[in-house]
Amino acid sequence: MAGSERWVRDTRFGTWLITSDVWVQHVLRVALAQLLQLLGARTRSYSAILDVGCGGGKALPILAETFAPETLVGLDPDPDMIVRAGAIAAGCRCRVELRVGQATALELADRSLDMIFCHQTFHHIPDPERAAREFYRVLKPGGVLLLSESCAPFIRSLLVRLLFRHPMDAQRLAEEYLLMLRATGFDFTRENVATPYPWWSRPDLGLLEWLGRPVPARHEETVLNVAAFKR
Repeated sequence: MAGSERWVRDTRFGTWLITSDVWVQHVLRVALAQLLQLLGARTRSYSAILDVGCGGGKALPILAETFAPETLVGLDPDPDMIVRAGAIAAGCRCRVELRVGQATALELADRSLDMIFCHQTFHHIPDPERAAREFYRVLKPGGVLLLSESCAPFIRSLLVRLLFRHPMDAQRLAEEYLLMLRATGFDFTRENVATPYPWWSRPDLGLLEWLGRPVPARHEETVLNVAAFKR
């Protein structure tokens, strides 16, 4: 990775996955459903939303339908992904802006956004602390960060290492992500946090549960979902 590059390009398999219907049904929609629960009474329409690391744009119409924004911004460092997102954005019932850019250097004004949707993006960024500071900067007071993230035990597993590409020294445990958000200034309680254990994040890929075995009560935290608010 070049020294000036602030993101890690995924493998061909990884690129295919995030543009597939499998991703939408089993990862994206499941995460957003839980994030809505974590928002609780704060679930409402949000005027300006940023989908950071939007990839091929699969989340754009879902965010538009769920939150009815006036403006939806899709940001990704990969120009090819932004081109793919353009076809999907055309079907959204709101104004959509698609930008090539970095999460660590958002070309957006201070206090200009009501919501940031960051789904499975942090673990691709070598400097997540810098990205978190940028998120806080561009959110309005009371704005929300919806974060769904794979954690270090999953990203560092053998299968993930074989199929995907990530900056390994940037990976965090769930609690480390939460500490990072608090240090940045974000506010949340335990009611705004969940650590699900989806089948795709388990060592057996959910096989034992499919065979009727119970999911282990004690396990590593592989995924973090949090609704965090700017004070």
